[in-house]
Amino acid sequence: MAIAKKKITLSPSRDIPFHQLVLSQANVRHVRAGVSIEELAEDIARRGLLQGLSVRPVVDADGVETGLFEIPAGGRRYRALELLVKQKRLSRSAPVPCVVREDGIAEEDSLAENVQRAPLHPLDQFRAFLALREKGQSEEEIAAAFFVSVNVVKQRLKLASISPKLLDAYADDGISLDQLMAFTVSGDHARQEQVFERLQQSYDKQPHVIRRMLTEGAVRASDKRARFIGVDAYEEAGGTVLRDLFQGDDGGWLQDVALVDRMVADTLRADSEVISAEGWKWLEVAPDFAYGHTFGLRQLRGDPIPMTAEEQAERDAVQAEVNRLSEEYQDVDDLPDNVDARLGELEVELEAWEDRLLAFDPSDIARAGVFVSIAHDGSLRVERGYVRPEDETPTEPEADLGAGDGGRVVAADSHDADAVTTDAEAPEPEEDDGLSPISDRLMTELTAHRTLGLRQALGEQPDMAFLAALHALALKAFYHYGSDSCLELDFKSVGFGTQAPGLNDSFPAEAIRVRHERWAKALPKESAELWDALEGWDADSRSALFAHVVSLSVNAVHEAWNRRPRALAHADRLAEAIALDMAALGWRPTVDTFLGRVTKARILQAVSEAKGQHAAELITHLKKGDMATEAETLLAETGWLPEPLRTPGHAETNGTLASEPAGEETVGKDGETAMGQSGDLTDTGEAGRTARAIAAG
Repeated sequence: MAIAKKKITLSPSRDIPFHQLVLSQANVRHVRAGVSIEELAEDIARRGLLQGLSVRPVVDADGVETGLFEIPAGGRRYRALELLVKQKRLSRSAPVPCVVREDGIAEEDSLAENVQRAPLHPLDQFRAFLALREKGQSEEEIAAAFFVSVNVVKQRLKLASISPKLLDAYADDGISLDQLMAFTVSGDHARQEQVFERLQQSYDKQPHVIRRMLTEGAVRASDKRARFIGVDAYEEAGGTVLRDLFQGDDGGWLQDVALVDRMVADTLRADSEVISAEGWKWLEVAPDFAYGHTFGLRQLRGDPIPMTAEEQAERDAVQAEVNRLSEEYQDVDDLPDNVDARLGELEVELEAWEDRLLAFDPSDIARAGVFVSIAHDGSLRVERGYVRPEDETPTEPEADLGAGDGGRVVAADSHDADAVTTDAEAPEPEEDDGLSPISDRLMTELTAHRTLGLRQALGEQPDMAFLAALHALALKAFYHYGSDSCLELDFKSVGFGTQAPGLNDSFPAEAIRVRHERWAKALPKESAELWDALEGWDADSRSALFAHVVSLSVNAVHEAWNRRPRALAHADRLAEAIALDMAALGWRPTVDTFLGRVTKARILQAVSEAKGQHAAELITHLKKGDMATEAETLLAETGWLPEPLRTPGHAETNGTLASEPAGEETVGKDGETAMGQSGDLTDTGEAGRTARAIAAG
């Protein structure tokens, strides 16, 4: 005969007045975690008590019930009810749903209640928030009901809106929560699933890789084109912006690239029409120009438009405030944040006064042109006053400054240092009682002696030779001609026939342009005044200008049609001498700059050198495009450089990337030979002080 199994009997439940309940010392929860008592009290006030308390009768020494009940499980709910009673929002005699237990151990009840319950899976919370949203609750209402921020609600709703295929993979632990967050960058389910499939074949499944895959082809909001047209204007025009709710995204990604390009073109066209009305002979308009686009052109040296009395007063007020703050905090190591911010604002205002528009002669405007483009920070860049060689005014023959009325000395166009001739071997003139001009032949002979005398004397005065060389080179670098110097020094600053990706917006290009414009402002407007200005400078200022001018002549470009092995070998020696570090100057191995343009073998070699052979083996099976993309991620921040960029004697191939270089701020481009807007420096003392400030950085 079968024995019947004993049926389970559940503990009875009953409503017990609140004032008959007390906390039990058997509750195992002593550390506060999760929702606060205050938030739980507000939730009970809104929804009521969703889960009853587990209680046990309190007995006296004789085992007789006292009418009180202790709570081994549910202490936080009791404290929340107690808070509501203290706030007089709940009566002390209000009935509280309780499960009354008598068997077992109190501590066991408390432990079981906390251990046996399963926490809600995050996906269930995402979907629950979505269900509430679909039933009409706003994001603000949901946030208030569950005591979270509105941004948290938006994040949960965004996660719930991901492709069901990816949500199922997350539920099955196929992807992590961080990876799921990365997929929210795009709302396109098909695109999400496509990237998810690619991810299965990828070595690197980090969230940032997912974000990069989802935003391929989009324009970052931090891109200068997006900043130029404005993200708000782009959205008003119907453009879509992909945003990341979980990480800083610099404003997101503009997905409609065609719309961005069209808006950029329209805005540039409208701006250029205003500039064209100034009367320039030609305008060239583009979002960006190749590095060195002003090479071979002469820039006009306009005069700053004088300030009105009101403008001068405003400028003086700004300078006075800068002086006052500088004196007040001169002995303070760390400026207060508000003072530091204010000084920054004032410096920007002063720079704006210094960069005022220049006034040009109408005749110069009629033969010069303007480049209109976008600066690296998204502002409009207008480069006025460039004269093409074919538009230059024909020069008059130079008058003889030393041969009286008729003689003219011409230096031969020869590389022979001793070759000095006259226009013709004219015979000596017949003797005349009057004072006749010195003949060309005699003038040539006399000045040949003088030339040798200058050479001998100059060779014994290194400081003066340095000044003469600096003068000759500066004439060609800043005034585009060298006829004002008797030194026949050749100076070339080559352009770049092949434009490397990002060359124009690179750190070196920006720094060179800024440095060149600063020197141009320090130099006199007229070339005839250059010698006196340089003569008044100190040695450090001259050396700094000399370094800048000489640097513009560097040409270490490999060109298939122009074999220069010795020059390139010297470039290696020079790089070693100045400790050149291209990684510190911002060069990175990306798909565009290197990895997408070499063979798979070279990609694997790069990864192996920077990250080890094991890392290279993990991407060996990928197609070239995917391999290049994965390699870009692996090589990021490693400081790895391809052989043509390495400096002999420097271990840049594997180390951690150096910090960004200090020095001039980088606010533009085209520092190769372009001249900036020069102030009117009327005395060498002022020019010297300006030069010293530039030389000091």
